[in-house]
Amino acid sequence: MTRLGAIFRPQLPPENLRSIARLADETGLEELWLWEDCFREGGVSAVAAALAWTERVRVGIGLLPVPLRNVAVTAMEAATLERMFPGRAVLAVGHGVQDWMGQVGARVESPVTLLREHLLALRALLRGERLTTDGRYVRLDDVALDWPPARPVPVLAGVTGPRSLRLSGEAADGTLLTASNPPDGVRRARQLIDEGRKSAGRTDPHPVVVYLLAATGADAADRLRKELTDEGLADVPGLGVAGDAAAVAEAVQRLAEAGADTVVLQPTADEPDPEGFVRFAAEQVRPLVS
Repeated sequence: MTRLGAIFRPQLPPENLRSIARLADETGLEELWLWEDCFREGGVSAVAAALAWTERVRVGIGLLPVPLRNVAVTAMEAATLERMFPGRAVLAVGHGVQDWMGQVGARVESPVTLLREHLLALRALLRGERLTTDGRYVRLDDVALDWPPARPVPVLAGVTGPRSLRLSGEAADGTLLTASNPPDGVRRARQLIDEGRKSAGRTDPHPVVVYLLAATGADAADRLRKELTDEGLADVPGLGVAGDAAAVAEAVQRLAEAGADTVVLQPTADEPDPEGFVRFAAEQVRPLVS
């Protein structure tokens, strides 16, 4: 069965997160995803709070930009969340928006190299290994977690380009795709991920999480069109969905058939009723998704 989630966008003030997280938990939504967009809200702090306020919903960070973090700190944060809330925190890392990385002095010459080194070291540390590595960007000297998770924590890569998608298949435990991917884009991404998996000889499961820009209500089509235009994506066919629960569920199904294991509904930035959007996803769309 395709998993369904919704996004708490960082355009909302962080003090609004509590009510939305609790609503997602109470209505049976499977996943709630948060963003760490510069310079709005911290991903780890927000996820920790959302997990503490809820009992069962999984909460994803989509994503943590690796140029901003030492890999040992990322591992410590992920291990702490897993030990406190077993199986409920979902971790995705990625390049980050390069302009933002430049603004904080963290932009690197080779983002793909950095992500590769970060993924390999992070997954090793979360497996409880003691690690010494001297890479181009990641350097560790006899580092191990004192409180490793009881079980390995899956690490997803949030990526877009062909090289990064192949890297995700090779070095990550799953892939996060943005809402700029229509069904054909998800199929192409799956092919590139599988190429990376094949090159690394990997046969373990590799779940794909896809964001779906969605709008409902009387002005849904206008809000969707505006957001796609603002993002420069208005001419991409098959992107986003506006309509009732049946229309949204059909769009979710198309992404699932293209290779998505989890579809996360992304409200428009000007969504007038964030709580209503979560309730709509859980109570109206979820029953229609197989």
